[in-house]
Amino acid sequence: WYFFLSFELISFLHLRFDAALEKMDKSCTLLVHYDKGTPAVAKEIKEALEGNDVEAKVDAMKKAVMLLLNGETIPQLFITIIRYVLPSEDHTIQKLLLLYLELIEKTDSRGKVLPEMILICQNLRNNLQHPNEYIRGVTLRFLCRLKETEIVEPLTPSVLQNLEHRHPFVRRNAILAIMSIYKLPNGDQLFVDAPEMIEKALSTEQDPSAKRNAFLMLFTCAEERAVNYLLSNVDKVSDWNESLQMVVLELIRSVCKTKPAEKGKYIKIIISLLSATSSAVIYECAGTLVSLSSAPTAIRAAANTYCQLLLSQSDNNVKLILLDRLSELKSLHRDIMVELIIDVLRALSSPNLDIRKKTLDIALDLITHHNINEVVQMLKKEVVKTQSGELEKNGEYRQMLIQAIHACAVKFPEVASTVVHLLMDFLGDSNVASALDVVAFVREIIETNPKLRVSIITRLLDTFYQIRAGKVCPCALWIIGEYCLSLSEVESGIATIKQCLGELPFYSISEESEPTETSKKIQPTSSAMVSSRKPVILADGTYATQSAASEITFSTPAVVQGSVTSGNLRTLLLTGDFFLGAVVACTLTKLVLRLEEVQPSKTEVNKTVTQALLIMVSMLQLGQSPASPHPIDNDSYERIVLCIKLLCHRNDEMKKIWLESCRQSFVKMISEKQLTEMAELKAKTQTTNAQPDDLIDFFHLKSRKGMSQLELEDQVQDDLKRATGEFTKDENDANKLNRILQLTGFSDPVYAEAYVTVHHYDIALEVTVINRTKETLQNMCLELATMGDLKLVERPQNYSLAPETSMQIKANIKVSSTETGVIFGNIVYETSNVMERNVVVLNDIHIDIMDYISPAVCSEAAFRTMWAEFEWENKVAVNTTIQNEREFLDHIIKSTNMKCLTAPSAIEGECGFLAANLYAKSVFGEDALVNVSIEKQTDGALSGYIRIRSKTQGIALSLGDKITLKQKGSS
Repeated sequence: WYFFLSFELISFLHLRFDAALEKMDKSCTLLVHYDKGTPAVAKEIKEALEGNDVEAKVDAMKKAVMLLLNGETIPQLFITIIRYVLPSEDHTIQKLLLLYLELIEKTDSRGKVLPEMILICQNLRNNLQHPNEYIRGVTLRFLCRLKETEIVEPLTPSVLQNLEHRHPFVRRNAILAIMSIYKLPNGDQLFVDAPEMIEKALSTEQDPSAKRNAFLMLFTCAEERAVNYLLSNVDKVSDWNESLQMVVLELIRSVCKTKPAEKGKYIKIIISLLSATSSAVIYECAGTLVSLSSAPTAIRAAANTYCQLLLSQSDNNVKLILLDRLSELKSLHRDIMVELIIDVLRALSSPNLDIRKKTLDIALDLITHHNINEVVQMLKKEVVKTQSGELEKNGEYRQMLIQAIHACAVKFPEVASTVVHLLMDFLGDSNVASALDVVAFVREIIETNPKLRVSIITRLLDTFYQIRAGKVCPCALWIIGEYCLSLSEVESGIATIKQCLGELPFYSISEESEPTETSKKIQPTSSAMVSSRKPVILADGTYATQSAASEITFSTPAVVQGSVTSGNLRTLLLTGDFFLGAVVACTLTKLVLRLEEVQPSKTEVNKTVTQALLIMVSMLQLGQSPASPHPIDNDSYERIVLCIKLLCHRNDEMKKIWLESCRQSFVKMISEKQLTEMAELKAKTQTTNAQPDDLIDFFHLKSRKGMSQLELEDQVQDDLKRATGEFTKDENDANKLNRILQLTGFSDPVYAEAYVTVHHYDIALEVTVINRTKETLQNMCLELATMGDLKLVERPQNYSLAPETSMQIKANIKVSSTETGVIFGNIVYETSNVMERNVVVLNDIHIDIMDYISPAVCSEAAFRTMWAEFEWENKVAVNTTIQNEREFLDHIIKSTNMKCLTAPSAIEGECGFLAANLYAKSVFGEDALVNVSIEKQTDGALSGYIRIRSKTQGIALSLGDKITLKQKGSS
């Protein structure tokens, strides 16, 4: 009745409070706390536990465990469980009982064990002596999670008895229990001779899991004994169980870290384990080799192991992890990985596109003059395989291969001749992206490899009719217009274009025997009009005059539709692609101007000019006809008209612009691209400096007696690393100081500051807490909460802090998306004088989005594709005091940590306008696209918009907030 009376009183106060706020036109909510554990749910659980129904008891115990996991305490259930659950013989109930005992609080506020825990000790002792091995085993496993020495101490004799139990399940859990108890604050006093007993049990144990646990106990608690046992059984290591071999590798890593001079004898053990049957052991062996030794023999063995696993494993996730390890080896030991490039490329047999892409990325960085021919040959075979059409996503895979071959040909022009003709077969590919990559590859190769120009032009003219994509034809036409230089090439280029355009005109005015309603309206009625004569376009495209008195009627214009056999250019023009028509006009203009230079006969030139003008005029008529899908756009119209004017009034200055300037601009673009790639490659190369007083240990002056070849190589590599400064730490102490955040004030009784480290998916907080008072802080707890896509991994723990001392508390936070997050919390503590809880509120920690994104590079076609596909857009208006367009762009690039994809030559000069594309990728694989479009006003101020697009909402909003905050100033 007290609970319901309190609830009614709170409700009454709530109503009165709302009534008062209604007069102020404000809304308010009141959160009424309801303890789920009391009394309704707890009462139901208690009734079920007191009954005799086993199933009901099991459900009740599950509910109790769930409540404890959700933070409820329900202390009223403890005695009921002691009375009615402890005596139960059901295994499920006993397992749930141990889970319950693990979750409940076993100590009071002062850290003393509760008196009622004595009841639990007796039950645990009985379970440790139970005739059923399952009860013994799960009880021993439960003891591994007990941290209270007072509870464990009376159980130690029973634990030791289980060490000699007949069943291996009991023995292996008894070893784990001994290890956990031995690691307690005073555990070495409870089991004084525990290492000796475990070592003795290890020598006689036959169960693999029990042997593994025993060796792990020695490794954790008595490392010297574990090392002695390992070295005395070196010949048997390869025959041990997989789990025991994994612990051996962990021991080797630990020993070599503390005693690096002794790693030579352990590396021999690792190499012997490389022939193990377990894939997990082989993988760990390779990783251990790389971490311990930089000798070429060791690195080569590890890389070979990764390559073998890459072919033998079927799980795609495992393959991706192995490719990551190979990528790390590539960055550290490129010379060795170059030898294994063909082995890496064998991973292309996997149908997964992510695996194929990562494989190609690794291989492209390992190409040299010695292996380029083999790599290209293998890539050509893969391209041919994609023509079968049996596998899914063949088009995307083919595009990846074409891009890889393109990169190979750019780095090593001598191989271009072996691949360019093969790739040109895919100019008519149904996958437009692949065809675009091929035509871009051909355009670059024909400029960088003059020896291939004639053969490429000949092949392009022969296969031009196969191109069916409207995005590919303009680039192919540009190549024809720029690189057809000889008389035969120019004539072939013009003939090819005419053949693909088909017969002219593109639409005709046809005669009909009977007048239609439209023709009746345009028939002449007066005598003056009867004697008049009008121009008529005949079917062959020529002009004629026709008297209106002949009573010929005209129908509405009808478009001459293209058939399957008609030219590709004609088909695209009839669908309304007038941008392509403008490109055709420009190409014809270039070819005619060049024909005038190489053709001595003026008659032939004039005839060709007439044919080109007829084609251009026909395209204009098609664009202005009502039968066209849509009218010609102004830009295309003006471009075609300009070509007509140029052909009618040719001069030397215009010839120079059309025939030379375009190619010069393309050459400049290629040069800038190469310079950008070289700058990126230089930026990736790590430059380290050695200090003048660093010690160099010359192995040549050492005694080589007893040293293996691998140890000698390792000594050489270590000396080289010391000489080149690779062991020098890159982290600067000043940069570390800049990442320290003050959490409390200087006048607070507890001072706290945090050092924040962001590493991919994790945020590590190292919080330094200083007790500035003269009293001991008891039950001090750092309570943290997060806002955004952040998740606290660990529960807060209680600490005791002596007067005027400090301690470090570490907390880990998981990050799940690229979004600005906030970490907030407080420090709660008690003192001996005042038992009330004191709270110190901490300053918020803002996690910056810049910690998650990094500059990246993508092609212009990929950028435009992503820009069209991404659905989230954030539009930020330009609001800045900066008055220079380029300075503002540089400020945005610096503030957002993005890469400018627009070439420097495209944004140089002072024209009052600037448009640039920026790109970055997050550690989660998200793409961030930014377009900056600004204009300089008459008063000198900048105006415009910054548009951000991404696949997810979080990165678009966070990046927009960052730009809004940073764009105003230049600092």
